[in-house]
Amino acid sequence: MRIACLTMVHRDYWALSRWYAHHARHVGAGNLFVVAHGADPEIARICPGASVLTIPRDGFDNFDKARAEMLDGFHAGLSKVYDWVIRTDADELLVIDPDRWDSLGTALAACEVPVVTALGFDLAERPGDTPLKDGPVFGPRRALAFSGHYSKAVAARRAVGFQLHGTRVAPRKLDSFPFHMPQGLYLAHLKYANRAVLDDGNAIRMAVANAPGKGLPGGGWQEAGEDARKFYETFEAKPRLPWEEAEPQAHATLSVKPARLDRFSVLKTRALKLPFRTELPDRFFGQG
Repeated sequence: MRIACLTMVHRDYWALSRWYAHHARHVGAGNLFVVAHGADPEIARICPGASVLTIPRDGFDNFDKARAEMLDGFHAGLSKVYDWVIRTDADELLVIDPDRWDSLGTALAACEVPVVTALGFDLAERPGDTPLKDGPVFGPRRALAFSGHYSKAVAARRAVGFQLHGTRVAPRKLDSFPFHMPQGLYLAHLKYANRAVLDDGNAIRMAVANAPGKGLPGGGWQEAGEDARKFYETFEAKPRLPWEEAEPQAHATLSVKPARLDRFSVLKTRALKLPFRTELPDRFFGQG
């Protein structure tokens, strides 16, 4: 079975290094595809053996829409030669529970659906944590909160459109299109795992969102610094549950009753906020 991984990035070097190391280990560097938003030789240095495609960075009109449509096109092309295409942001890792699966390939091969959704979580840096440099993030960071918002469509076995963290389908198929979130498959969101990198990234997000133009990213980018402050405040206030209690509860809540958005013809996980946090078990530390 052939699996490709696709992402798009601009200067998010630390997250990209983790994305590359993790997914290259699972599918091989030659099956990784990185869209560079602006010429940047550092990306090829971070991702040896991966295919790097550079697109111009000369305007941000309709940024999210244009980016999504472009990636849908790349995804469609890759689907001609790959059995599965994994598609995540550069600060996201598709992770398996090694007690359930021995590889990403095994996990995907068990899914008899066109699109797979992963149970998502935000990995967080906590007060007193050692600053991250190079090397694995799991272990140095283990505090997390499961997230409906980041429980995203992450892999497809054919050309599909990804939109609003879900799957865009034909209106006539919206009510019947399958929604599948397999147990033991997770999307680890690293945005909040490295505060120093987050501060630098937020400066870029705010510059893009507040630049002149139409169809620019919304409030999450316009006020990225405030968004981060609220995240950490909310995270610390959540009670801690052990993984053995938190993970089944999160999966049982988010793997059922998906949102079917008639306006956009999109199928997605309900963007529920779960009122607890937990910690990643030691068995995950070989990933990330």
